[in-house]
Amino acid sequence: MDVDGAREFIRQSHRGVLATRHPDGTVRMSPIVAAVDDEGLIVISSRETAYKVRYLRDDPWAQVCMFTDRFFGPWTWVEGTASILSLPEAMEPLVDYRQRFTDAAGMDWDDYRQRMEREQRVLIRIAPERAGPARQG
Repeated sequence: MDVDGAREFIRQSHRGVLATRHPDGTVRMSPIVAAVDDEGLIVISSRETAYKVRYLRDDPWAQVCMFTDRFFGPWTWVEGTASILSLPEAMEPLVDYRQRFTDAAGMDWDDYRQRMEREQRVLIRIAPERAGPARQG
């Protein structure tokens, strides 16, 4: 699968695992919910205080493995360089991120914005450089 194919997959299948590098060089993973923004970046909401955010600030390498809600079946991985967008600049991109999910209809957006502030949310943005798998076997 190429990067464009991976983006299309993530537009439909939002569950996955994010891999980051710990300062000692080992890989750390955490479950995430991702979307693709209008620039083609993979976007993930997190907290300013989360270890994954701290690790990405030190080393911007990131990789996601995304799969369907059924888990078994189609999947993709994407690797790229991550950047962190913090509040207050992150607020409208966080709203855009949340609007990309089907259950966003009818949300109280003022309440959502207050929760983003309270939870010190950030937006992780990954610029895809490679994707796969190239084949399954």
